[in-house]
Amino acid sequence: MTAEISPLIGVEALAASLGVFRVLDLRWDLADPDKGRETYESGHIPGAVFVDLDRDLAAPPGNRGRHPLPTVGAFAATLGNLGITPDSHVVAYDDAEGRIAARLWWMLRSIGHARAQVLDGGYRVWVETGQEVAVGPVVPASTIYPVPAGFRGVVPHDRLDGRTVVDAREGERYRGEIEPVDPKAGHIPGAINVPTSQNLAGDGRFLTASDLAEIYSAVPSGAVVCCGSGVTACHDALAMVIAGHDMPDLYIGSFSEWSRLDLPVTTGPNP
Repeated sequence: MTAEISPLIGVEALAASLGVFRVLDLRWDLADPDKGRETYESGHIPGAVFVDLDRDLAAPPGNRGRHPLPTVGAFAATLGNLGITPDSHVVAYDDAEGRIAARLWWMLRSIGHARAQVLDGGYRVWVETGQEVAVGPVVPASTIYPVPAGFRGVVPHDRLDGRTVVDAREGERYRGEIEPVDPKAGHIPGAINVPTSQNLAGDGRFLTASDLAEIYSAVPSGAVVCCGSGVTACHDALAMVIAGHDMPDLYIGSFSEWSRLDLPVTTGPNP
């Protein structure tokens, strides 16, 4: 049996195989939707194609949350436009220590595309280690990606009862001390908090598998990850896979849907 591909790839390994992988740039800014593309065009990993979180990896926002999944057909069309086929080895990166790139990694894994990785440390580490940088857009030759049967591992809000819910937001949002974008402050009752920052070492790379296994040791199998809008939750999912867990399910609507549905919320440090 072929060993499962690691969720992460290091800068050196990517630099040695740039022509082999399909590299995707997912830099994104919540406060400035155009900033990601502008930043990409001013400097990116050679050959990397820009992917817009809002347009390419999400349906329009609404009562289902700020970043609901696109239809699987729309996602397949996006992959084709990016020049990706089912045989492509995809590497995604961002400048947020993997928090945005992990969404694409999860979406690919969810449709059964196993050859997908996140660049550990992202663009910052790429630059800091003296790797080559290119400017201007890259336009890939489009292809056809067959439409998959659907996204696997997606849990709706009304199927969370009895499940361990892991909230990936930082502590102040989980506790309800601040809420910059959603209608309510707090968290889903019963959800435990494992912020994405706990997945990372001081240099912005992921912790070792053993360290992550310790962090997630209290999370049972069958857990569901969530966050604000179903994006950074994928960072926790990636960390859990590194730690040796099976891929957790994802509540894609996350707190942005939960709060818009006016469902009960809890504040404070306890689930």
